[in-house]
Amino acid sequence: MKIIILDGYTENPGDLSWAGLEAFGELTVYDRTPLDDEQAAIARIGDAEIVFTNKTPITRTVIDSCPNLKFISVLATGYNVVDYQYAREKGIPVTNIPAYGTASVGQFAIALLLEVCHHIGHHNKAVHEGRWEHNDDWCFWDYPLIELAGKTMGIIGFGRIGQATGRIAKALGMKVIAYDSYPNESGKALAEYVDLETVLKTSDVIALHCPLFPETEGIISRENIAKMKDGVIILNNSRGPLIVEQDLADALNSGKVYAAGLDVVSTEPIKGDNPLLGAKNCIITPHISWAPKESRQRIMDCAAENVKAYLSGNPVNVVN
Repeated sequence: MKIIILDGYTENPGDLSWAGLEAFGELTVYDRTPLDDEQAAIARIGDAEIVFTNKTPITRTVIDSCPNLKFISVLATGYNVVDYQYAREKGIPVTNIPAYGTASVGQFAIALLLEVCHHIGHHNKAVHEGRWEHNDDWCFWDYPLIELAGKTMGIIGFGRIGQATGRIAKALGMKVIAYDSYPNESGKALAEYVDLETVLKTSDVIALHCPLFPETEGIISRENIAKMKDGVIILNNSRGPLIVEQDLADALNSGKVYAAGLDVVSTEPIKGDNPLLGAKNCIITPHISWAPKESRQRIMDCAAENVKAYLSGNPVNVVN
């Protein structure tokens, strides 16, 4: 059995083993496949039965051009890179990797918040450049330092990751409120469920942990920002298009929004003309919330389990 991985480098740049997948057949791993070149994907898949992708699109054309393809798996939770509806019509199950990054993504959201509150990276750089050594006072700070205890975090999207962020926020002494279309008991134990308007109007910090759906696209817009407290902090390590980027940039530059901590943007890799690159108090990291080795190992383990279940005739984590 031939197994192809179209873009394995970000999942495994060399610190993990592909042995779990090699056990099922002849495995070929490509570090990268051009995202805009269907013919490259078709050539690499060839007559393989199983293909894994992370961000390389598997379109209708790719599926039709690879008639031996029997199983598609995404090395991530999001599966919009696959034409999964057409794959279903062709009888090809598409699977994903759920829940692998709950702890790491929640941790990263709080890391973004703490960086906004203390600018540790900036002050570390300043010390190494000699500013403390030559300072007239025994300490200095270049940004306001923010204590989180007693402040309100509003979380939009309170599933596994939102709740992980909420638990850490509560440990920091914050009040946690949440907006979610599907409240559950574990969420009620952590936070008060409220409507979106309440989150927007009463939160000192707003964290986005909702999926990207038509109803959530652009949820952070000029209109909704106007409802927020002056000086609010916005965090997003979910999906970039949840934010209307020009609207957030304008709010940061005016001071309406004090700061933003972002691990995602609308187009990735980021484009040089993204308005957030020039915005005040905007921390941007390159979509790495998911990437600790422990999380990537869970992806690897789940990918192998997905293949094993498929071969046994009882596929799991099927999204179509």
